[in-house]
Amino acid sequence: MSTPGRPDPARLVIGFFTGRKDLLDTVVRDLEAQLGPVDLVSRWFDFDFTSYYSAEFGAPLFRRMVSFQRLIQQADLAGIKRLTNDIELKYSRDDKRQINIDPGYLLRERFVLATGKNFAHRIYIGEGIYADLTLVYYKNAFQTLPWTYPDYAEVTMQSFLTQVRNRYIVDLKTKQKEMPNREKS
Repeated sequence: MSTPGRPDPARLVIGFFTGRKDLLDTVVRDLEAQLGPVDLVSRWFDFDFTSYYSAEFGAPLFRRMVSFQRLIQQADLAGIKRLTNDIELKYSRDDKRQINIDPGYLLRERFVLATGKNFAHRIYIGEGIYADLTLVYYKNAFQTLPWTYPDYAEVTMQSFLTQVRNRYIVDLKTKQKEMPNREKS
């Protein structure tokens, strides 16, 4: 029999893509007001893996990732996705988004994104939101899955996520040392 336990807190990671690089700082400030300070920021990536978003966003598109300092509870992901949806709407013009915001969380063993779209490999987590297992960490590297988005399969993206993972592990160990023995899971 398995014994239920408290899950580890997770590192919040949010991806953005936009054709308007100038908008990102404003959006990140909005998120920091709700979620706390940013920890790490990736460089800009070209986002040329699909033309799916061209009609809404135009071209070219650029992607950037940020991670946040504060660890979150995994169960908070649905509410964070609802928050990011509201921020997308705030900056929409003429019924078109100016920025796409994709929150997720990172643990030692996996990277999960939140989405409002159901599919066979996505698990419902509440509030109309699904968890998408995007990458698994196995044999000292992130591994893609058949449904992993192409930009998350890229070496530069995985390099950034590895940097976030390394920082997360240090923070998690520090947090566990600070906890009284009875609270450790």
